[in-house]
Amino acid sequence: MTDISDRTAPPARVSNIAKIADSIQIPLIYFGSIGAALIFWEYIALNYFSPAFFPTPTLVLTTAWEMIKSGELFVHSAISLQRIMLGFLIGSAVAIPLGLLMGSSAYVRAIFEPYTEFFRYVPAIAWLTPVVLWFGIGEVSKVLIIVYTTVFIVAINTIVGVGNISPNKFRAAASLGATPAKMFVYVTWPATLPFVLTGMRLAMGNSFATVVSAEMVAADRGLGFLIFNSRLWMATDKIFVAILCLGGLGMAADRIFRILIRRFAHQYGSAE
Repeated sequence: MTDISDRTAPPARVSNIAKIADSIQIPLIYFGSIGAALIFWEYIALNYFSPAFFPTPTLVLTTAWEMIKSGELFVHSAISLQRIMLGFLIGSAVAIPLGLLMGSSAYVRAIFEPYTEFFRYVPAIAWLTPVVLWFGIGEVSKVLIIVYTTVFIVAINTIVGVGNISPNKFRAAASLGATPAKMFVYVTWPATLPFVLTGMRLAMGNSFATVVSAEMVAADRGLGFLIFNSRLWMATDKIFVAILCLGGLGMAADRIFRILIRRFAHQYGSAE
């Protein structure tokens, strides 16, 4: 007589094999897509453009390696990352409490909502000239521009997160005798955290775009400066090196936030 467990074993094994196949195929497709794009880029650049206008990936990678050996690429990347992280962290530190207060209190929201609704539609680059006039071309102006572009995105997502908390959670906490402080610690903050991280993820992308614009106008170092300065000498290979560096750093930062969002969304509820 055949045991029932013997009948169910093959589907389980098939499921495990399918998971293993997916875990192998997805990375292959991912890196295969990158390889195909590089091959296509090489073909187009070699056959239809001059290197002065559209360099090949081989030339770009060679230039990147030379810039790495000389330390030039590290200096520009480190300066840009420093500006991004400082402005991003300050902006997030301002935006998260502001968003929590606006989401929790109708009075606070009535005070600050006109400003958040107005200024979030004014791009950060529009403030670059006034900020440079007020604070000079030093680090302060560039960091403030990144703070500006971060605050509204993170604040709006935080407000949405507070608004999506089920009232039943607050009622349950109140029935158990939770104080307002405990409600914040055990209900509001955990439920809002995935939304906060999603806002920070979006703001990080804007921070990269903003720092490049700021460095093109008022800087003597940074990836934005490298792009702007290289165009004067038609050094398009260096321009592409800076572009690839920005994309790579941005992807790394985004990957970190995706991991954090996945972890906390699974724990406290999805924000995506």
